Amino acid sequence: MPAAHHVLLMRELQAVADGRTTRLMVNLPPGSAKSTYASVWFPAWAMARRPGFDVIAASNIAATAEGFSRKVMGVARDQGAVLGYSLEREAVDDWTTTRGGRYRAVGVGGTIAGARADLALIDDPVKSREEAQSQVVRDRQWDWFNADLRTRLKPNAAIVVVMTRWHEDDLGGRLLAYQPGLWRVVCLPAVAGEGDALGRAPGEFLWDDDYGFGAELRRIKAEYEAAGAMRDWQALFQQAPRAAEGTLFRTDRVGVAEVPLAGAVRVRAWDLAATAATGSRDADWTAGVLLARTADGRFAVEDVVRLRGGPDAVEAAIMATAARDGAGVAVHLPQDPGQAGKAQALYLARRLAGFRVVARPVTGAKAVRAGPFASQINVGNVAMLRGPWNRAFLDELQGFPGAAHDDQVDAASLAFEALVEVPGPARRVRLGIMRR
Repeated sequence: MPAAHHVLLMRELQAVADGRTTRLMVNLPPGSAKSTYASVWFPAWAMARRPGFDVIAASNIAATAEGFSRKVMGVARDQGAVLGYSLEREAVDDWTTTRGGRYRAVGVGGTIAGARADLALIDDPVKSREEAQSQVVRDRQWDWFNADLRTRLKPNAAIVVVMTRWHEDDLGGRLLAYQPGLWRVVCLPAVAGEGDALGRAPGEFLWDDDYGFGAELRRIKAEYEAAGAMRDWQALFQQAPRAAEGTLFRTDRVGVAEVPLAGAVRVRAWDLAATAATGSRDADWTAGVLLARTADGRFAVEDVVRLRGGPDAVEAAIMATAARDGAGVAVHLPQDPGQAGKAQALYLARRLAGFRVVARPVTGAKAVRAGPFASQINVGNVAMLRGPWNRAFLDELQGFPGAAHDDQVDAASLAFEALVEVPGPARRVRLGIMRR
C-alpha cells in the first residue's frame, strides 16, 4: 500500500500528465521509493495515455538510466493488457511501443540528438559527493540541460526532476535559482519542519509506520550525528544542502591540541534539554562544553558531553561530569527567563553543592550570542583537544545557524562569555593569535 508521501507524489505526477504542471521537482530522501513511482510506473502509465507519447529519461550515468529503462519495459510487458500496448523495438537504451511511443534512456551529459520528447524525466543526476563538489561537473550538467535536453522537447512538453539534493549549486539548486517561479517543488525531508507538505508536526519522521522506514531514518540520523556528518544528513535526507563552511564559524581555523592547556582557567557550560529521544520527534540534545583560557588569551575546547534524555538523565550527567572535571572547574548553567528557569537553575545549584555554580541569564538571538566565540575561532585563537567528539562539534559549528540543532554552539557561547565577561582585572584577557 502506498504511504502518504507516495499518494502526494502520485497526485503531483497526475497533474503533470494532465498538463496542469509542466515543471515538477521532487526532493525526497534516499530509500523513500520516489524512483519507483516517478521513474518506473509513471512513464509506463503516461505512454498509455495517448498514441505517440515520447519519453527521454536521464540519470547520472547511462548504466543507471538503462537500469530504469529495463524496469519500465518490465512493467510494459507485465501490464500490457491494462496499459493497452506492448513493446515493439526492445533495445534497452531506445525502445518503442505498438502505440507509436518511444522511450530513450541516456546518461546526464549523453547525446540525445534525433530524439524528441513529450516528457523529460531526470532521476538523480548527481551520483556522488565528489561529483557534487566539482564546479566543472556542475557546469557541464547545467550546459547539457540547457543546450541538449531542453532543445529536444516538443511544444508544451513536461520536465520532471526527481533527485536527492547533494549541493546548494547542484542541478536542482540552479533550476530554482535561475528559473524562479517556474518549478513546482515537492520537498519532503526525512524530519519535518514547519509547514510540512504532508501536514506532519515539526520533528516527525517520514514514513513512520509499520513499514519501518521511519525507524531506519532515526538510526541513520544517529549514525550521522555520531560521525560528525550532519552536513551530509542535511543535504541527502533533509534536502537542505549547505556550504562546506557555515555563515558564522570558520572551522578550518580551529587548531587541534594533543594535551590540555597548561595553567588555564576552565569552565563547563551547559545547554539544557529535558526531552528524551522517544517517539517520532527529533529531540534536542543536552550539551556541556568544557572551555579553557590561558593568561595570554588563548582558548581551547577540551571536552564536549552530549546526551538525549529526560530530567533525571540530564541531572545525572551534569553531576557525573562535574565530579570528573573537579571542583576547580566552574559549572555555568543557562537561566531561561521566567520562574521555571530560575527554579531549575536553583535546583541544580543545590544538587551541585561543593562546586562553584553560576546561573547565567540567556537572552538575545543565538547568532548574536555566538558571535564573540566565532570571532576568536575565525582568527585562529581557539584550539580543540583531540577526542571522539571533535567531528560532531565541528559539524554543528559548520551548520550554524541553519542546522537543526545548535546545543553545542549555545553551550560553547555561554562558556566563552563566562571566561571573558567576569569583571575584575584577574579576568581580563589580552586577545591574540594562537600559534598552532
